[in-house]
Amino acid sequence: MIDTSDFKNGVIFEWEGQIYKIIWFQHHKPGKGGAVMRTKMRNIRTGSIIEQTFKSGVKFREVQIERRKKQYLYNDGKNYFFMDLENYEEIQIPKEQLGEAVKFLKENLEIEGLYIDGGYLGVDLPINMEFKVTYTVPGVKGDTVSSVMKPATIETGAEVAVPLFIDIDDVIRIDTRTGEYVERVS
Repeated sequence: MIDTSDFKNGVIFEWEGQIYKIIWFQHHKPGKGGAVMRTKMRNIRTGSIIEQTFKSGVKFREVQIERRKKQYLYNDGKNYFFMDLENYEEIQIPKEQLGEAVKFLKENLEIEGLYIDGGYLGVDLPINMEFKVTYTVPGVKGDTVSSVMKPATIETGAEVAVPLFIDIDDVIRIDTRTGEYVERVS
């Protein structure tokens, strides 16, 4: 068992029947009352991010995750196919079980499959990945300083917000945890 004092980035635990991973936390001691722990957590199964506040001392079941290297091969629209890099078995995972990760899957991408008690739980993508922009409205000369964003479609078909100076065929780095633009690579 772990409690709120054990929270740090990357801790995985069970709460209300779901498995969560801490991606941000802050200990807060208000002027009145007991201390609380503010958190931002990712649901491992669905990929959704929630913010939750816990009272100090609340206990949770810590979850041990087994990680196995996988390589993404292809998809047929409903199922995504991966090869286990240890035993070369091909497995298929329904699109719904992958959650938001499907936006960033490129052929031959190496990822980590997450397993709990021998059963599939989810995938862990690299934190930052590079993608080619396949479509966006043209930029305007002089728009390099502005913080205004515009939509762009990347090679996987996902849409992300990018600065105005990004053009078609630019390679950009995306944070796969949030889906946000990080920087232009080339």
